[in-house]
Amino acid sequence: MRILIMTLSIIATMVSAVSAAEVRLSVAASMTDATRELIATYQKQNAGTTLYPNYAASGSLARQIELGAPADIFISANPVWMTYLVNKGVVAAETITNFARNSLVFVGKKDLQVTSLSDLTKLERIAVGSPKSVPAGQYAEQALKAAGIFDVLQNKLIMAKDVRQALMYADRGEADGAFVYNTDALLARKAKILLQIPQSLYDEVVYPVGLTTVGEKNRAAADFFDYLKSAEATGILQEYGFVVK
Repeated sequence: MRILIMTLSIIATMVSAVSAAEVRLSVAASMTDATRELIATYQKQNAGTTLYPNYAASGSLARQIELGAPADIFISANPVWMTYLVNKGVVAAETITNFARNSLVFVGKKDLQVTSLSDLTKLERIAVGSPKSVPAGQYAEQALKAAGIFDVLQNKLIMAKDVRQALMYADRGEADGAFVYNTDALLARKAKILLQIPQSLYDEVVYPVGLTTVGEKNRAAADFFDYLKSAEATGILQEYGFVVK
């Protein structure tokens, strides 16, 4: 009887360990909605795995991970912060793959007379993610400098903690407009796309995904990482406006 009880106890412990599989994700803010659906869809098929997402600006996430914040998978809105963590020895370089692509747009009230970047000089308040940590802000700064109007607009820029906050400012009318990704603009309640920013003015918006050195050792993380590259995951990303090649 004692042996039976011990055996059952061991089995129960093993089952508990399997059912308690956890994966921690650090995800660029612009991927919030798509990632929520990816997680929900995956967990329906893998009830024994629990995924914990952390959404923020890519730079903020990278610094959190560098300082020891738990993360198995990192999805960045540009390669810069992924490379940063590789150089810090925190992300496994061989696991990195380009996950999706996006584009930069300018949104605002539909009655704004904005048909070119030069028209932005007539506005008073323009929301943008802080270029120090927000890739969308970095791309916007590149575009404005390439267009030769960054210095004129610099004092009109309202810095947001991430691209979603920039969108919120435009949606609420707290800014005349905002630089956001095309996928974010599709979720706006009031703000409309006024300009598609020419791709020639900024680096291509690429979302790399990679396993951290901790995530490499987590079987559940590796399984979800593989799922992110599946046809089903690709379809979900496309539904949210991301380009997957």
